[in-house]
Amino acid sequence: MQDAASPTSPTPGNLPQFTVGEVSLAVKRTVESAFERVRVRGEISRPTRAGSGHLYLSLKDDQAVLEAVCWRGQAQRLSIQPEEGMEVIATGKLTTYPGRSKYQMVIEQMELAGEGALLKLLEDRRKRLTAEGLFEAERKRPIPFLPSVIGVVTSPTGAVIRDILHRLADRFPVHVIVWPVLVQGEGAKEQIANAIAGFNALPATGGKIARPDLLIVARGGGSLEDLWAFNEEIVVRAAAASDIPLISAVGHETDTTLIDFASDRRAPTPTAAAEMAVPVRADLVARLAENAARIAHAMARRLTDGTTRLTGLARGLGDPAARIEQAQQRLDYAGQTAGASLKRTLERLADRVERRLPTPFEILARTEGRLNAALRGLRIAPVEQRMQQSVREFARLAKASDTAVDRFLKVEDDRLKALERVLEANSFVRVLDRGFVLVRDADGTPVTSADDARDGQPVTLRFRDGERSAVVGAGGTRPRSKTPAPPSTQETLF
Repeated sequence: MQDAASPTSPTPGNLPQFTVGEVSLAVKRTVESAFERVRVRGEISRPTRAGSGHLYLSLKDDQAVLEAVCWRGQAQRLSIQPEEGMEVIATGKLTTYPGRSKYQMVIEQMELAGEGALLKLLEDRRKRLTAEGLFEAERKRPIPFLPSVIGVVTSPTGAVIRDILHRLADRFPVHVIVWPVLVQGEGAKEQIANAIAGFNALPATGGKIARPDLLIVARGGGSLEDLWAFNEEIVVRAAAASDIPLISAVGHETDTTLIDFASDRRAPTPTAAAEMAVPVRADLVARLAENAARIAHAMARRLTDGTTRLTGLARGLGDPAARIEQAQQRLDYAGQTAGASLKRTLERLADRVERRLPTPFEILARTEGRLNAALRGLRIAPVEQRMQQSVREFARLAKASDTAVDRFLKVEDDRLKALERVLEANSFVRVLDRGFVLVRDADGTPVTSADDARDGQPVTLRFRDGERSAVVGAGGTRPRSKTPAPPSTQETLF
């Protein structure tokens, strides 16, 4: 059987003849057999992830460039994400790509090339994230003084979680929720970022799992490679985006990771993170007792000072009871003075009223005078004659016009009634109805002045409902018949 790498036919000069495919296949077998498993150190250049998921890049140094490819399955499992300028050590095999007559490396694993490269990558990433503002002090939130629930993101099997729980129990026992994650190796960065985001996604109230008031992301000490998961960008961004205050406690005091810059508080150790998370309960109780004692002492001192001051002020004020009694005495004197003054004022007013008010006799005399003047002004006959004349006049007018007569009779009747009301209002009988008395002498002449009344003079007192005889200056009166005297013509008019 003819070998694939053997010439197809002899040529002049004994030079073998190959086809292009035969040469490519021979080269491929030679390269793969000679470099079946290699580790290549170089700087990554032009890393590109195709739509198929395959990763294409170049490894270079100061002398040459080596093309490389990492198939999709392996690219997803790489411990680091290739970046431009990153110095790495790639593990895989060399092969050829006959379609372009080039050789390339198929990468199976990739790691950073030494601590110096890691530090350079770490510094470059820190500067880039700082420029984005992820590490600004304004973004950091205060740690709650006494959280009721604390969420811890760490490995469930390491000594870190035991140290944290033990320290919390010693200082101030609280409810702790542990989200178990890998803290190094493949998949660690995704689990840590998902744990931080998962705690923040819990409902604030009403959920089956209580939402923590504080998060602690913790890991024990280790090398830079061991702690590299906490330098990954996905973890740093998750810590910066956390709405729950977060304490980072990664490694020992001398270890620094990028999550320390994005967290709200950095603890040198996981145990120190527990101490930052809660105060010491015994110290709080002692402080409360001390504050209560200080408040009680201050209140007692304040009351004592107030009592002393009140006593001093009371001495200057005098006896309150005595001052009240003096005020009552002044009020009594003022009341007596006011009563006497009021009495004198009332007496003066009464005198002025008596001087201004006319006597009943004066009222009767004035009324009688006005009545006589009204009668003289009217110049009319007695009422009966006036009425007869009016009736005759009405009868005469009725023959001419019944309507006019009725209207005239009504007018005259209203006028007559008005005159009767005037006479009735001015009658002295109405004065008698108000309690006044008409005094006449034996001749029937009204006695209107005290000077006209002589002691022992008999007089007649006319009341509203009758008359009585009396003697001026006598100690009593003798009864007289209630039968009223025949009225004079003038009285008949009223």
